[in-house]
Amino acid sequence: MAPAAGPGCRRRFARDGRDAGTVPARSMSAATDGTLDADAEYTEYVRSRMTVWRRTAYLMCGDWDRGDDVVQRTMTELYRKWPKARRADNLDALVRTMLLRRMLDERRLGWFRVRLTTELPDRAAPAGSDPDDRVTLMAALRGLAPGQRAVLVLRFFQDLTVEETADALACSPGTVKSQTSKALATLRRSLTVKAGAR
Repeated sequence: MAPAAGPGCRRRFARDGRDAGTVPARSMSAATDGTLDADAEYTEYVRSRMTVWRRTAYLMCGDWDRGDDVVQRTMTELYRKWPKARRADNLDALVRTMLLRRMLDERRLGWFRVRLTTELPDRAAPAGSDPDDRVTLMAALRGLAPGQRAVLVLRFFQDLTVEETADALACSPGTVKSQTSKALATLRRSLTVKAGAR
């Protein structure tokens, strides 16, 4: 299911997260003073952030399709709340929190247990990286508890501070630090075992 970017606008994405095309949205009501109306503003906002949200969701769950479903649900919720959300002091932080809570809620409810897979998308690895290392790292990341994975994705992929991560996850900075420490220790153990098995 491809994430939608507002009513009348459907975005299609390749498995690697790149935009594969957009059908432009038509505004429900034209702004009379030349400014963007709410629908157009929503569409533009979603369009500008979609790639980062999709990659964040993928890193959180290890599967593009599941990540897309979470992003789709988050964008639907954001659209319903857009009149109020668009006035938020930090809209990016609000949406990030919505996305992470949706991801963690669905994990707790068991929706993500429907299908487990070791398949990774065909995606070019960054120059100089070993594809085997990437597969090993993604497998180790999927082996973490959801909360620990969320902390690592926010701290090291989203590049948030401890305090920003705590705000996004609605926990204390101490919890973020301890979860980061535990998650990194688990990753080190897992990667050491796998490196020894090679």
